[in-house]
Amino acid sequence: MSTTQQAPSTSARPITLEPATTGSTSQMTGARVAGAGYIAIFVLAIFANFLAIGSVLSPGDAGATAESLAASHGTVRIGAIAFLVIFVLDIAVAWALHMLFRRVHTDLSLLSAWFRLGYSIMLGTALVFLFAALALVSDPTLADSGSDAQVLLALRAFDFTWVAGLAAFGIHLVLLGRLLQLTDGAPKALAYILMVAGTAYAVDTVAHLALADYEAWSTVFLAIVAIPSVIGEAWLAVWLLLVATGRRAVPVPVTVR
Repeated sequence: MSTTQQAPSTSARPITLEPATTGSTSQMTGARVAGAGYIAIFVLAIFANFLAIGSVLSPGDAGATAESLAASHGTVRIGAIAFLVIFVLDIAVAWALHMLFRRVHTDLSLLSAWFRLGYSIMLGTALVFLFAALALVSDPTLADSGSDAQVLLALRAFDFTWVAGLAAFGIHLVLLGRLLQLTDGAPKALAYILMVAGTAYAVDTVAHLALADYEAWSTVFLAIVAIPSVIGEAWLAVWLLLVATGRRAVPVPVTVR
């Protein structure tokens, strides 16, 4: 009687392949991208917000706003380009900060990046309203249908969409401060300042919605937001560059003693 030998069947036992080793972005690279990105965002934001957009918006005067925008729409367009660059840079910074802090706390670092990405999406959306305002004062085909009130509404919609996004950015700063608290050797005072700045951003957004006469308090809220955010984010940029150049250690979790 003949026998037939058969090869062992593998159909019932799936073959699992180990994933190939892939390159991983170093924390130093994350620090370099985040530090350089922060410096660029600082310069662009000052120009885009205060020199371009802020110079034409008069919340209580539609005629003056439309006239000012029509007279300086070239400068405002440059400001819009600056906001577009900020939109792109913020996405890169969100990624870079996650690369830098993921060893400290992976989930918290990822959540912080998500909130910054949420802010970036809102800023990109806000640019649509800015484009609409520019079109109303510069596109001949819209000249008859456009009105001063529509121009003002488009600019205010841009402003609030951005402000709404800053609430998410504020939460990002609070989470970033917490990550610094969990980082061995990181400046703890910087952590607290970032958390205060993040809270101020969120409070300012709520105030825009809660206060019918927000403009009467705008200077106060500007100071509440600007002082801790400028100090905290400038200090953060310097610290990131120190990490990037090896003058400070890369973030690692605090060692429990």
